[in-house]
Amino acid sequence: MSTPAAILDLAFEKVVGDLTQPVINDAVISKHVEFVCRNPQNRAGIRLLLACCLAKSHRSNLDIRKPYTEISDSDCYSGRTYDEAYITGFINKHELPCNPTTAFLTPALRNRNIVLTPEVNLVGKPPILYKTVLQILDNVHQSQVFAEDILAETIRYLLIIRNENRQRIASLIANLKTLKGAIPLSSEAIVKLIEQHLNCPNSSRLPVLIVAAAYTAASSYLGQLALPLATHNAADEQTGALGDVEIMLLNNENVITSYEMKMKKVTVDDINRAIQKIRNSPRKIDNYIFITTEQIDLSVKDYAAGIYERIGGIEFVVLDCISFLRHFLHLFHRLRMDFLEAYQQLVLDEPASAVNQPLKEAFLALRQAAESDKEDSEE
Repeated sequence: MSTPAAILDLAFEKVVGDLTQPVINDAVISKHVEFVCRNPQNRAGIRLLLACCLAKSHRSNLDIRKPYTEISDSDCYSGRTYDEAYITGFINKHELPCNPTTAFLTPALRNRNIVLTPEVNLVGKPPILYKTVLQILDNVHQSQVFAEDILAETIRYLLIIRNENRQRIASLIANLKTLKGAIPLSSEAIVKLIEQHLNCPNSSRLPVLIVAAAYTAASSYLGQLALPLATHNAADEQTGALGDVEIMLLNNENVITSYEMKMKKVTVDDINRAIQKIRNSPRKIDNYIFITTEQIDLSVKDYAAGIYERIGGIEFVVLDCISFLRHFLHLFHRLRMDFLEAYQQLVLDEPASAVNQPLKEAFLALRQAAESDKEDSEE
């Protein structure tokens, strides 16, 4: 019996040579697989499909519709185990456009112990996505298609989408390079560009990247360095981090400043939770800085200002994200393009779960528009 890892590798080798050739002859089923892979609203369906098909390909006696051991039948299995143990590593290895975490912890799929028939309402959004996945699982159960072929077809579409995404990014970057002129963007033009990007949907990760990019650009001047960023969905309790961005002195392992980002108003409760984190941590810091994209209440500012002596000389402050950026770019005016390049690289390097493909493309398009406006004004 082949191992799950070997089955995944075999499916990959089956399709990677010619992505134009469908694995499944049934056009309807193939279209259903493509719909699941391309759905922009929810990527959990892909991992559900991959995990269930891998399990069925690994052990043919299983009922593909029973990915819960709580069902207690002899032909059930743990879809989550297959997902976490094998699918995660496979999608990371090949940089496939999937969620980084298991589908079986999403609201639609966790705490279940039912057979996943087409009639089941998983109460997930969009409903048509889950209905389509359940129909494909039923197609396998009814022997209308092999699980191995669904597995390979899913991987084929994911590779196609990955390559399309890469090509769009490469094309946008190439267009940018043709626009670079003698005069770089002004600090205020960069502020406007970043502000436009922050206003795009699903931008909650961006304030973290703004601060990280600032320290990346100015680290040698400041004598300070931003530590590697934790993943977007990792809790501070899991990583041991005090905030979203941690700053340390060069050639020194001591974290001196911690930043926490909020795409909402900072409250007194937020500050109190941060104080508790610091008290529970063996590490000592000098500053704890909140960066918010929303208005800052005067009462919250005053509360933060009054903490210094009460907690032993650690300074708390709440700053507006755009004001922070504007001050940085004017303070380090000659580094403004270094900041922009660092920010662009951080945006492009983030996994899709943190900064999705449309948000990456939006930044490059916005930058292209800004560069184009600059060229027009020079003429």
